[in-house]
Amino acid sequence: MPSFEDIADAQTALTTAQIDRLQLLVTDWQIVADLSFSDLVLWVDDAEDKGMWAAAQIRPTTGPTTLLEDVVGTFVPRDVSDVHDEKLGDGTRVRQAAVPVMWAGRRIGVIVQRRPATNRRAAGALESAYRRTSEELFEMIRRGEFPLPGVPSELADSLRVGDGFVRTDSSGKVSYASPNALSAYRRLGYVGDLQGADLIELSTELIGADADRPFSTLFGAGETEAEIESGGASMLLRIMPLRSGGQATGSLILLRDVTELRLRERELVSKDATIREIHHRVKNNLQTVAALLRLQSRRMEIPAAREALQEAERRVGSIALVHETLSQSFDESVEFDAIADTLLRTVLDVGGGVVKAERVGSFGLVPAEIATPLAMTLTELVQNAAEHAFGPEGGRVTLAVNRIRGRIRLRVSDDGRGLPDDFDPTLSLGLSIVSTLVRGELKGELDYESSPADGTTVTIAFGL
Repeated sequence: MPSFEDIADAQTALTTAQIDRLQLLVTDWQIVADLSFSDLVLWVDDAEDKGMWAAAQIRPTTGPTTLLEDVVGTFVPRDVSDVHDEKLGDGTRVRQAAVPVMWAGRRIGVIVQRRPATNRRAAGALESAYRRTSEELFEMIRRGEFPLPGVPSELADSLRVGDGFVRTDSSGKVSYASPNALSAYRRLGYVGDLQGADLIELSTELIGADADRPFSTLFGAGETEAEIESGGASMLLRIMPLRSGGQATGSLILLRDVTELRLRERELVSKDATIREIHHRVKNNLQTVAALLRLQSRRMEIPAAREALQEAERRVGSIALVHETLSQSFDESVEFDAIADTLLRTVLDVGGGVVKAERVGSFGLVPAEIATPLAMTLTELVQNAAEHAFGPEGGRVTLAVNRIRGRIRLRVSDDGRGLPDDFDPTLSLGLSIVSTLVRGELKGELDYESSPADGTTVTIAFGL
């Protein structure tokens, strides 16, 4: 099915401003369809005046549809303003009415309103209020006053007529309130019937005169949106001024009780804050352990023991780095590039300034359960390269990352002397840790490549 923009650009002579105006209309006309219990089809004139094109359609959420098939993209060789009732294949009679879409004194389209013809019966209060309001909106469309000027409402797709509907007269008194609207106000603490009440006065009493925005300021010449709170309850509002015969006739208010939604949001925020605080405390504890290991290593007179404690300190530090990053994140994923760059900088410390390091490629976001073993793995590999790959002249360590469709392949390479002929990774504590982490925690693959001319490359591949 072609889009509105496709039809407007390819089949009409509408200007950019006219297309934008119609786009505003079809963005916000669900409310008109729901209040009128009707399907709506927007027709626009053919560029060569040979007929009209169906450019957009909407079905009501408040009643049955008469559009059993999509009509957008349909061309008719006539002006649809002169419409008549029609009969569907199943015998259903459809009543149709044409509403010209006016703007800046010109007709830029025609809305055909379609609804099933039903036996005459007394309409209920809700249906009558809906239909009266829809007639006012259609009249505003005829005069070019709907949609209201400004940016499209952010609540156009989230607030529907069925959520809660209030109609006020020109004095601000409620002429009709749907049962859902009444329930929402009672959740705020209101007692009694809304019918005949002054909406501004009673809402101000509920939310308090010292609210961030006085309730009376929500009613003006333009459309407004707001959220009000009272007694721990929250309500979302969309207020639209109505006009008839050029005079203000009151307001249409759509509303919804969002108390439970806000409670869940606050619970999630509290949970996130708790998790971040836990990561922060774990990081502090690990840094304390690292500091104790550092102090102990300085007191060691045996070189091998001192070196072992220093390696343990670096391992604890790499885990602390992950928790520090998680303590600043709002989810259980981390931007691992920053962690990798910090770990690479440790190469310069271990190598005494003669070893250079660089990263090529990006890890992106990495889940927390992968970040810790990955950080420890990189620490061991980078540390081993810096300590054993080079002579006094130093060298370069490169971390190359390739991430494709949820799988990461990384290579830690150096341009050093290569691995000895009798190399056995199981005899090295650091490489044993790497093997355990890659195969056990990351569920990945590990491979070593080495030559005296090209140095050593360790390749790791794993899925996220």
